[in-house]
Amino acid sequence: MKRVLVTGGAGFIGSNFIHWALEHWPDVHLVNLDALTYAGNPANLADIANQPRHTFVHGDITDPALLDRLMADGFDAVVNLAAESHVDRSLMSSEPFVRTNVLGTQQLLDAARRHGVGRFLQVSTDEVYGSLGPEGRFTEETPLQPNSPYSASKAAADLLCRAYFHSFGFPVMVSRCSNNYGPYQFPEKVIPLFVTNLFEGKKVPLYGDGLNVRDWIYVEDHCAAIGAIVERGRPGEVYNVGADCELTNLELTRRILRACGRDEGFIEYVTDRPGHDRRYAIDSTKIRAELGWTPRHGFDEALKRTIDWYRRNTTWWRSIKSGEYRRYYQQQYGNRAPCNR
Repeated sequence: MKRVLVTGGAGFIGSNFIHWALEHWPDVHLVNLDALTYAGNPANLADIANQPRHTFVHGDITDPALLDRLMADGFDAVVNLAAESHVDRSLMSSEPFVRTNVLGTQQLLDAARRHGVGRFLQVSTDEVYGSLGPEGRFTEETPLQPNSPYSASKAAADLLCRAYFHSFGFPVMVSRCSNNYGPYQFPEKVIPLFVTNLFEGKKVPLYGDGLNVRDWIYVEDHCAAIGAIVERGRPGEVYNVGADCELTNLELTRRILRACGRDEGFIEYVTDRPGHDRRYAIDSTKIRAELGWTPRHGFDEALKRTIDWYRRNTTWWRSIKSGEYRRYYQQQYGNRAPCNR
């Protein structure tokens, strides 16, 4: 049986990828390493607690001794999804972003090299490209021009991966994806924040004039792209992942309001955040042509599925918004040494 190390597998995209991989890779054992920071939630994995092909390890990717112990067991691939990822938090303090996203990636790369890992995927973001004008899309050749501490830390990690391929011949690949949405997304991000606020009868905070443009992809489609790159991607290459779904934040908000049965009186315009990129748009021609991947979910249908998930899982998001989930898991895990669940 093949073995794949997934880092950050208790987070939003990570937990969705764990579920996707268990369904689509029946001959793979997944080892899931997560530090359980504020956005890492073991409840995201509760339904697979007894799955024999999934092992959870509590630990940090910046811990070289832990990585050496894990890697000694041998892995066919590493998928690095461990990251600090919220732009607003990076504007308040960039240190955790540099530590996890840059130092953590470097430690993972070194450990994977030492132990002969066959493939390494660095899961990145389209935000490393900076901001677009009204025309054009990001390609894999677009220069990196990050505009926030978060995106700068991800760009630095991407460049480390490039260097390890060119310097050492290490089989690393990088994926850069547009904005994700779907189940298990931490409710500080725009779609789950707006949806859960509306469920609670609260207004939704819309930055600036609401005309910033983002390119949206359902998380399950992103997970399938990750799987395709791990299986068939070419070492040393970058693959952009997008679903050709550009929406202004105002249009996104209006669609959420309609789907939740609310009117525009629930919009509260708030001061724009510093360095707010105006437009993102991904050209995913390369992954579609080379690897045969294509998104399978339309936005309105997937948004409805997402809203229905949050409606069915009220306890999950209420415990996060109240902070109750952190108190519970701090009692359970605390600052103990990493351990198997």
